[in-house]
Amino acid sequence: MSALFTLLRRDLALLMPGSTGGGGRRGGTMLPLLFFLAVAMLYPFAVGPDAPLLARTGGGVIWVAALLAAILPLDRLLAPDMEQGFFDQWALRGISEEMVVAVRVLAHWLSFGPPLMLATLPASALLGIDGETLRLVELGLLAGTPGLAAIGIIIAALTVSLRSGAALSGLLVIPLAVPLLIFGAGSLSTGGEGGLALAAAISLALVAAAPFAAGAAIRAAREG
Repeated sequence: MSALFTLLRRDLALLMPGSTGGGGRRGGTMLPLLFFLAVAMLYPFAVGPDAPLLARTGGGVIWVAALLAAILPLDRLLAPDMEQGFFDQWALRGISEEMVVAVRVLAHWLSFGPPLMLATLPASALLGIDGETLRLVELGLLAGTPGLAAIGIIIAALTVSLRSGAALSGLLVIPLAVPLLIFGAGSLSTGGEGGLALAAAISLALVAAAPFAAGAAIRAAREG
């Protein structure tokens, strides 16, 4: 347990803003957060001063911005550790790829999920979202962002040994994240929480499968 806690602390130090870690991941969570806020600020200018339209579509815009923001750091999640041989070192110490991936999923979610949920508060003011819609958006992000983190780790593992992995990752993430987007954002139009429950179920399944799928991909890349 101490080794896993040390690994989690290392991953958070590399992914959270203000870190001094290597691998080009310094302040890795700031770019998704700034991108998310930029979308929220620019969307009202694109739509115009139509307050009812902004309020009606703002929740969906937040979901799309969260999805796109989650894609940005994919090339920094696993590739630097693979290039620097950390996975070989962890294997020699008896730490399996599945354990490393499970910790990385948690660290990745902590680095962008809660910050995006906090950034949703000022974004909702810019988009004119009412309190009930904001509550559904926050619950949806709480349910869906762990799944987005799991999808990101899986795709990063599948493309970790490819030269054009960064470009391919974005193309692969979007179709896999569509179910989360449909049920999470769909709950805003229905006003119910059934979609949130389905989004949470999908997210839980993805989180459970991510260590095994990504671990197998990393092991194949190491042995290939």
